[in-house]
Amino acid sequence: MKSLRRMFEFVKPYKSKLFVAIAAIFIAAVLTAAAPFVEGMATTQLANDVVNIRNGVAGAHIQYDILKKIIIILLTMYLVNAASRMLMQYLIAESIQSAVFDLRMAVKKKMAKVPIRYFDQHSTGDLMSRMTTDIEVLSMALQQSFAQIVMAILSLIMAVIMMFAINWQMGLIASMIIPLTYLSGKYIVSKSQSMFTVQQESLGNMNAIVQEKFTGFNEIKLYNYQENAIEEFAEANAKLCENGFKANFVSGLMSISVSMMTYLVIAITVFIGALKVSQGILVVGALQAFVRYIWQVNQPLTQITQLAPTIQSSIAAMDRVFEYLDEENEVPEQRKPAMITDYQGSVKFDDISFSYTDTPIIKNVSVEIEPGEMVAIVGPTGAGKTTIINLLMRFYDVDSGSILIDGTDIRDMRRDDLRSLFGMVLQDTWLFSGKIKDNIAYGKPNASESEIIEAAKEANVHHFITTLPNGYDMELNEESSNISNGEKQLLTIARAILSDPRILILDEATSSVDTRLDAMIQEAMARLMEGRTSFVIAHRLSTIKNADKILVMRDGNIIEIGNHETLLKQGGFYADLYNSQFDDEKH
Repeated sequence: MKSLRRMFEFVKPYKSKLFVAIAAIFIAAVLTAAAPFVEGMATTQLANDVVNIRNGVAGAHIQYDILKKIIIILLTMYLVNAASRMLMQYLIAESIQSAVFDLRMAVKKKMAKVPIRYFDQHSTGDLMSRMTTDIEVLSMALQQSFAQIVMAILSLIMAVIMMFAINWQMGLIASMIIPLTYLSGKYIVSKSQSMFTVQQESLGNMNAIVQEKFTGFNEIKLYNYQENAIEEFAEANAKLCENGFKANFVSGLMSISVSMMTYLVIAITVFIGALKVSQGILVVGALQAFVRYIWQVNQPLTQITQLAPTIQSSIAAMDRVFEYLDEENEVPEQRKPAMITDYQGSVKFDDISFSYTDTPIIKNVSVEIEPGEMVAIVGPTGAGKTTIINLLMRFYDVDSGSILIDGTDIRDMRRDDLRSLFGMVLQDTWLFSGKIKDNIAYGKPNASESEIIEAAKEANVHHFITTLPNGYDMELNEESSNISNGEKQLLTIARAILSDPRILILDEATSSVDTRLDAMIQEAMARLMEGRTSFVIAHRLSTIKNADKILVMRDGNIIEIGNHETLLKQGGFYADLYNSQFDDEKH
């Protein structure tokens, strides 16, 4: 019910159109209910005329003029009915699609508000399923179900009224279909709704597997893992199939129960109606109309029960979408955020501690970085190197302590203002499908072509670009697989150079570059870092010999601080790391 109320918030702006649509549905329902009665009048008139002719009543004949009027009335009713349904369908389609458009926009905007922690804890495929498949399931269900449900309810009410108008005893018997359907439906829904939730979760899991396999397609081929990948997908597919079968089969039992009750009621009412006709209490046309009304009761109930799987699936999808929308946002920004007016570039970690879960990752770390220093962060895997950067960028907030830039606590700054100070070159490159020049200018969209070219020259990638078809206008494909990994890394370095950041973060930025280009990139990086505070996460210690300060981390603590020569002389953990790498390189 909570999800339904939330969905109503998105539908509410279009309520005026929906009211007009419901009015059109009401007209169609009234005409649909009245049609059997008018048809019954024609049947009764024709039957009476035939009986009178057979009985030799003087002047008896088929009264075509009366039948003609009834037929004209029926045609008019059918035309107005069709026009009402068309108007209703148009307004509902426009309203529902507009509401779903707003929902998609809300989902997109939520991405900027949800903390990074949420994305780390959920698979990409499951998130994509919530944002695409689940919303589409909801859209289709609203589009198909809303009009049919409203029409079914109105038709049901009108049919019951008309049955009681014909004969209240028979109407009472026939209307028993409704409470019996409600009770059976309530029981079946209580059993099947949880199955539809499991079905949508299985769909999200399968999408996650598909996304993972496509992302790692090259590795799957390389290690001949195709059969295992197929088996893993087949297992997820089979689970989805099984859960889908259970949910739809149990939900489909409602339609069968409605049909059984309808046939039973028709048999009883036809028997009673035939007795009343023989007694002269009821005319043949009225009995025919009554049977038609029983089917008009059956039809909306059948429609609703047939829609039950769609409705229940959409409710499960709706719950998943609003579960995401209700996720807690990032810590709100300060009402009066701090601004760094006279930027210098000093950074201070003041006794910071942090944990992703209950296990501490960073423990009481304190260090001061002077403006313009190149700071290298080294240590074994899991030591907390990347976590330090995540905290500096406020992808996560520290549990205790504080991080200050030029004496300003970064939690007092707007996140956008803070992150505008940084430029990043990561080990995992990211380029979007589009022109090379647009990728380089990603951090500075208004950059001129000469600025883009100059940045490419500083990153030693200009010559490579000029050798490509269309040069800077060459289109990169979706995976950027039409250039090499090293070339992708060079483009991201050019992007960082062009953005001209105040603070630079390099995460093993030259790991994908060959030995010849490595020296060129190191020279470009030295020019880029000159005068800037820089943080370098390095695994190859030979690349950070010129660092002003090296932070050696282990188990979430900074255990050594100094420059390359100082740390080697100490003969501690850094010296052991460096010497082990040097020995490996010699061998």
